[in-house]
Amino acid sequence: KDQIAAREELLKPVSLQAATEFADLHDKTGRMKAKGVIKDAVPWAESRTYFFYLAKRRIAQDNYVSQLRAADSSLDNNGALDILKGMCSADWEDNAAVLDYYTANDADITAKISEMKTAAIKAKIAELEKELAE
Repeated sequence: KDQIAAREELLKPVSLQAATEFADLHDKTGRMKAKGVIKDAVPWAESRTYFFYLAKRRIAQDNYVSQLRAADSSLDNNGALDILKGMCSADWEDNAAVLDYYTANDADITAKISEMKTAAIKAKIAELEKELAE
């Protein structure tokens, strides 16, 4: 047991260095970007602004997506996002611009949700009438 403990103590620095190198290779922004996990590295000086607008946009966007899905049960998240993307005149990759679009065009987006709800209800009624006719 003493020999094993001595050997472990001898190999600790090498094991620590290997583990650190392994973690560095997997957690670096270059590796994460190559794997498609992130779009780009955010400079530290801009990180607070970037994540503020990202969070605000996602909160608003998720709210609209849930309203669209509630209005039309045939929609999935991607379908609802496609509708929002089609309506948005801002650069879709710019979180601040998309958030500004959502804020400025809330009435238009809400009207689109109402239209979709009306269309979904009409389609359901037509389906039920067809079912009754059979």
